[in-house]
Amino acid sequence: MGAVSFAAMLAACSTDSSTEPVEGESAEEEVVQEITEEEVLEFQESWGEGIVHIGEVYSEGEDYEAAASEHIERFYGYDTGDVLFKPTLASEERFRDTFEGALSYFIGGNEAYPEDDGFAIAPWTDVQWENEGVIIEGNTALSMGVYYFTPADGGEPVEVEYNFAHTRNNDGDLKIVLHGSHYPYTP
Repeated sequence: MGAVSFAAMLAACSTDSSTEPVEGESAEEEVVQEITEEEVLEFQESWGEGIVHIGEVYSEGEDYEAAASEHIERFYGYDTGDVLFKPTLASEERFRDTFEGALSYFIGGNEAYPEDDGFAIAPWTDVQWENEGVIIEGNTALSMGVYYFTPADGGEPVEVEYNFAHTRNNDGDLKIVLHGSHYPYTP
């Protein structure tokens, strides 16, 4: 299946129509507010800053659970429909289709996910993105590439491959509906 066809399928299957009628138009004539590549790039930058922020809050002994919850609420579409989330460091519970599963991955401490050590509380000082490509199809944006997480202890950046799909919610905000992260293949 081609990437554009996949994007169209995602948009058609979305549980959140994310369209607003333009003044003077009926509901049947709703216009989809197309996502732009610039929005995707800004979103990626903000998502990375959010991961760094969770680790900073944790390191300062503050309420990192609240910081992680705010991050998930801001960036993921759990409040409007399904989210397909495959975290990098998950092998027992590989997929996180609930808010609680995502929160556990980011901060650990949930008995239902004993393998989670808290990815976001590592902590990290920077996240850099290298997009292989961004495909936009109306209200859906797909991106794929490599992102690099710089550890706060000064070690080498950790290279992780990613796939993201975004859609716009009814408030006009981008939300992640698919997040897959994987370590690069090593033969």
